[in-house]
Amino acid sequence: MSRSRKVLAGLLVAVAAAIAVAVGVYRFKKVPPVPLKGAVLVRSNDVDKQVPIPDAEVSVAGGFAVRSVRSSPTGFFELTLSKRVALGQAVILQFRHPQFMPLDITVLAGDRLKIARMVPIPEASLASSTLQQTPVSNLKIRYTVTTTTLLNVGSVVKTFRVVNTGNISCEDKFPCSPDGKWRAAIGSAELQAPNGDLFSDARVSCIAGPCPFTKIRSDGFSAGGPSIHVAILDWSDTTTFLFEAEVFRSMVSNEVRYSYPVIFGPTLHFTVPASAEGVCIEADVDRDSIVFPIGPQPFLAWGSCTESVSSNRARVYQCGLKPGYFFKK
Repeated sequence: MSRSRKVLAGLLVAVAAAIAVAVGVYRFKKVPPVPLKGAVLVRSNDVDKQVPIPDAEVSVAGGFAVRSVRSSPTGFFELTLSKRVALGQAVILQFRHPQFMPLDITVLAGDRLKIARMVPIPEASLASSTLQQTPVSNLKIRYTVTTTTLLNVGSVVKTFRVVNTGNISCEDKFPCSPDGKWRAAIGSAELQAPNGDLFSDARVSCIAGPCPFTKIRSDGFSAGGPSIHVAILDWSDTTTFLFEAEVFRSMVSNEVRYSYPVIFGPTLHFTVPASAEGVCIEADVDRDSIVFPIGPQPFLAWGSCTESVSSNRARVYQCGLKPGYFFKK
C-alpha cells in the first residue's frame, strides 16, 4: 500500500472513531432534572367515562425518580427523573390507587405527555357482596351568588326656560342661529342624583314657545349617570323645556341558584362560578332528602369529592361513589 493510501486509511479510521464516540456520548447523555408530565384517567371505551383519577400514586420502578407523586384533582402528575437516567432510556411508570387495578407502563425518558388509563376494581372486590346497595337520586346543586341589580325608585322632573327675543340680527355676536342670521340664547339645566343613585332614560322636550327654532347644543344626559345636563340653543322667542329622567338605585342581594350535575357511571361532575358561596348537593339517599354542604375539603357520606379550579376560575367538582351506593336514574 502506498504512503498516500495509508494516510487516507488512517484518516478514515480516525473519523469513524470520532463519529462512534460522538454517537456514544449522545446516546448516554444524562437527562437534566426534566419532569415527566401526564394524566391518570379511568380506562373506558366511552370517552365521556374516561374521567380523571385524583390522588393516584405515581412512581418510577427502580428508584429512577426523585420521589413519587400523587395525581391532582384533574388527574395531572409531574415526576422528575434522577440524573442517572439517559435521554430516551426506557423506564417503568407505576400507578397505584385503592379503587383501581395496579398499572405499570413502559415509557421513554423525554418530554412526551404520558397518559395512563387505570381499570376500576370491580365493586364486588371493594366491598362484601352482601353489602346493602343504597340509591342516590334527585341530585341538584345549590349555591348563592352576590348580585347587584338596579331598581327604579322613581323619576325627577325639571323645567327651565331659554330667554330670547326673536328676529334680531346676529351681527356676528355669539351666539347666533345655525345659519348665522339671528341672535340666539343658550339655556341649560342640570340634575344631580342623591345618595349614589343613577339617572337613566333621560329626555328633553320643548313644551312651550317657538320650539321649531331651538336645538340641543350639548347632550350630557343620554349616557345617564349620577349627574346629567343639557344645553339648548334658541334663536327665536323664549321657550320652555321639560327635563326628565328615571332614577335607579343599586341593590345588593344574595341570589340562590340551582344547577344539575352530569353523571357518567359512578362519577358525577359539576361546576360553579368563582363567586359561588354555600355550595351544597341536595340528594335523596335511600328516599330521604338530605342537603350535603361542600366545604373546603369536600366530604360526602356516600361519595368522595375533589375540587379544582379551571383556567377561567370556575370551581370544578368531581365526586365518585363509595362502595354500597349507586346513582338511581
